Amino acid sequence: MMINAITGMKPIRLLIIACIGWMACGSPSGSEETAETAATVEPLFTAPLGIQMYSYRNYYPTDMAGTLDRIKELGLTEVEGDGGSIAPEEFKKMCDERGIRIPATGADFGELENNPMAVVQKAQALGSKFVMCAWVPHNGDFTLADAEHAVKVFNASGKVLHDNGLTLCYHAHGYEFQPFENGTLLDYIIQNTDPQNVSFEMDIFWVQFGGGDPVALMQKYGDRWKLLHLKDMKKGTVKDLTGGTSEENNVVLGTGELDMPGIMKEAKRIGIAHYFIEDESSAVLEQVPLSIAYLRNLSE
Repeated sequence: MMINAITGMKPIRLLIIACIGWMACGSPSGSEETAETAATVEPLFTAPLGIQMYSYRNYYPTDMAGTLDRIKELGLTEVEGDGGSIAPEEFKKMCDERGIRIPATGADFGELENNPMAVVQKAQALGSKFVMCAWVPHNGDFTLADAEHAVKVFNASGKVLHDNGLTLCYHAHGYEFQPFENGTLLDYIIQNTDPQNVSFEMDIFWVQFGGGDPVALMQKYGDRWKLLHLKDMKKGTVKDLTGGTSEENNVVLGTGELDMPGIMKEAKRIGIAHYFIEDESSAVLEQVPLSIAYLRNLSE
């Protein structure tokens, strides 16, 4: 399983080993250049490692301290979320004690619509700079009317957050890929929200599940994307526009069907601010360490 998680790095490791052996045996002319080329391989992922707290939803409600200790032990230094039933101030204190930052937290669509200042207060108590909303309520298929309502709420609440030093990010969930005019309803939402007040978080799993192309969307909308959820999808997963599938379709990064190297290169190019691993599977305790190993072994 470990080999599968870091398969993308195996040829590079073999190249370095081969070059060292070649030099030790008296390499022919030009070997110095080969060794130098191998030695200049640079890591692709250099950002702080973060995780979405939802990944540990089966653990932290009964043992928040132990969960945060596990996060620290894994070398993760950022989380997205909050403390659930624990007050924001207390959750921040627990994170601070472990050297863990909370750059982003979540907000319910209804909160943004009805009481955005409460969202501001919670985010400020956590020390967060980004607030993400992961679901727009709708019945059945996501419609133009739903998208129009989302745009109205995001523009209004996004201004309140912006005026208080925060950035609102909508987390697309796959159902927004309903066709509309020459694009999709996700295009409609992005194009009709104010860039000054509304940004976006890309969950690469749900973008792919809805039929989107994570790399193409990053290329199309550039710095409108501020945050990234790192997730991989079991090969052969049946896709639709519901925004829902089995949690067990979450697999170790680099072992599924997403183009992780291509996604990470483009995310780095456009300047994604924060990256959060999110693993919704029942094997999260086994899979997250392997996903971390994969990220740390990715190279340019």
